[in-house]
Amino acid sequence: MTGYSTDQVAKRLGIYKSTLLRWLYSGKLAEPKVVETPTSRIRVWSEEDMTRAQCYKEQNYRKGRGRKKALA
Repeated sequence: MTGYSTDQVAKRLGIYKSTLLRWLYSGKLAEPKVVETPTSRIRVWSEEDMTRAQCYKEQNYRKGRGRKKALA
């Protein structure tokens, strides 16, 4: 079984790492397996976790939507 880092998953999905972390922190996306060491916590993403993140992105993420235009 191959594991991926959060940074690798974000790059593969074509989004920023901060966007992926925001989805995790807000509960919009389930946390992948977490490995704890004495000095850090590391998320280890499986293929299934990446597929779930890809599905969430396709359903909810619109890159570049920006601000609404002001009424003239």
